Amino acid sequence: MVSKHLHEILTRYWGYNAFRPLQEDIMLSVMDGRDTLALLPTGGGKSLCFQVPGLALDGLTLVITPLIALMKDQVENLRRRDIPAEAIYSGMTARQTELALNHAGYGKTNFLYLSPERLISERFREVLPYLNIRLIAVDEAHCISQWGYDFRPPYLRIAEIREFLPQVPVIALTATATKKVVEDIQQKLKFKNPNVFEKSFERRNLAYIVQNEEDKYGRLMRIMRNVPGAGIVYVRNRRKTREIAEFLTKNMVSADHYHAGLDHKERERKQAAWKNGKSRVMVATNAFGMGIDKPDVRFVVHFSLPDSIEAYFQEAGRGGRDEKKAYAVMLFQQADIIEARATLAAAYPEMDAIKNVYAALGNYYNLIPGTGKDLSFDFELAEFSAHFNLKPLLVFNAIKFMEREGYLLLNEAVNNPSRLFFNVSHEDLYNFQVENALYDPLIKTILRSYGGVFTDASVISENELAQRLNTSTGWIVNSLNALHKIDLLTYLPRREKPQLTFVSELIRAQDLSISPQNYTDRKRDAIARMEAIIEYVNDNQHCRSQSLVSYFGQVAVKRCGICDVCIERNKASLSEFEFDTIVEAIKPMLKVRACSLDELINEIPTMNEDRIINAINWLTDNEKIQLTEDGKFRWNN
Repeated sequence: MVSKHLHEILTRYWGYNAFRPLQEDIMLSVMDGRDTLALLPTGGGKSLCFQVPGLALDGLTLVITPLIALMKDQVENLRRRDIPAEAIYSGMTARQTELALNHAGYGKTNFLYLSPERLISERFREVLPYLNIRLIAVDEAHCISQWGYDFRPPYLRIAEIREFLPQVPVIALTATATKKVVEDIQQKLKFKNPNVFEKSFERRNLAYIVQNEEDKYGRLMRIMRNVPGAGIVYVRNRRKTREIAEFLTKNMVSADHYHAGLDHKERERKQAAWKNGKSRVMVATNAFGMGIDKPDVRFVVHFSLPDSIEAYFQEAGRGGRDEKKAYAVMLFQQADIIEARATLAAAYPEMDAIKNVYAALGNYYNLIPGTGKDLSFDFELAEFSAHFNLKPLLVFNAIKFMEREGYLLLNEAVNNPSRLFFNVSHEDLYNFQVENALYDPLIKTILRSYGGVFTDASVISENELAQRLNTSTGWIVNSLNALHKIDLLTYLPRREKPQLTFVSELIRAQDLSISPQNYTDRKRDAIARMEAIIEYVNDNQHCRSQSLVSYFGQVAVKRCGICDVCIERNKASLSEFEFDTIVEAIKPMLKVRACSLDELINEIPTMNEDRIINAINWLTDNEKIQLTEDGKFRWNN
């Protein structure tokens, strides 16, 4: 009966006739009241795993996510399906927050999205007892683990609200997590019992290719010529996005570039053009990825070395979601490895430098110690850095440490269109219009143009109002600001800049401290993740798919047969068992001394001689063993 109800909701609101693998099992676990951890690779349909049961439970689902753009995207998608949803995040005004909380408190919404720092705010704790919460969903759950690649301290306090909601189940969701992170997530969220649903990370249709390439641009063009269809090229910095997009365009490949520094409208336009096939290739930083549901991406090229296996796996996984053949290609040089290590070193500034940036932030926003808690400000990294003659990379990395320690939070730039709502009754508004003829036409135009302005913050366009009143946009903005000052209405001008929020009161810079867990331990873990990706690109002996899947603790997979290593191995006409048997027999010998071909063949009398020779040729071609001057073989250390 429960399963039937879930299917009815899926069909009614999303139009699907069936669930993807594991989705229904995860939902039934949630409906049964069990704490549930869902590990579904990128594109595996994670959001439905809490949205469908959230509707079935007939109450409020609390959704915690750190990604504001993704939060807003999901809220808009739910509303388009006539499912009431609200979001509360840093940078919103007190009035906006109150409206969202009121809707949740009066049962007017099914989903309330919160950023983690808002979850622990005093105001939310005050209204928590009045909310009919039936489910808590924690998206990007790897952020709660200090062993995760994107650890966020506010996530550690999510479990505190469970004390007020002891009977409410938690569903945690993530696309990438090692076994250590999986255990840590369940512990930090205080799961009553371990309960993990894990889809295999294996992607049988995705061919992983790694190429040590001196001429990356030439190789990139060969990919463009040989692999038809849409693709993504990931690079490390913003400058490279434009350079490579221009290179492709000059070579008759329609391409565009994308990074977080572009304004919201431009990013939306570029993404829409790429999704609709107007541009074939998107050259982007890792800012490109949230909400991408284009199924027919035929190739994902990493032109720069990613920071970790986790990041690479998520980004590469955006290829071939339609289950058809796709390619994930990594192009690297030894110089990329040197650069990656240097970038990692720069990500850990000296403590004095971090304190200096913190003091500069207080001065920049005219704050004094003891003030600033929960205040949000527009923040432009380049502008701030230039003002204090600081390197932008230093500032960015210093802020990251302050975030992890819970001092402040820097959110990505999101498009917040202008909104307004009236603070007075219809009768009081009419009386104001009679007494203030100057503003009467503007108020009438607002009332005719936008609905719900007495109950909710309605999106408005200053340009449209100016056109309808045959006046300037500046006059509209000035008039709305004047009406805002006398509290007739609340006017929230459009904002597109990143928001910096002081999570706690400003303290003296000399008193700022960073815990060993957030510095020493994090640095050690970051080095380990970086070395794992370096080992991955340098390994030309093991199947790429097996290597990636085993990194996440899954080992029961066969060789993919389509990665660069498997293709080379296949040329030797050897099965995986035969190849491994040969290597296990000859490797110990060759590590101790150089051996002749006859000695190696005699070491495995049960194996066909031609197969042994094929394996030795493959190991030689791939520089695992080398031929000495006297015609013997030695293992390359």
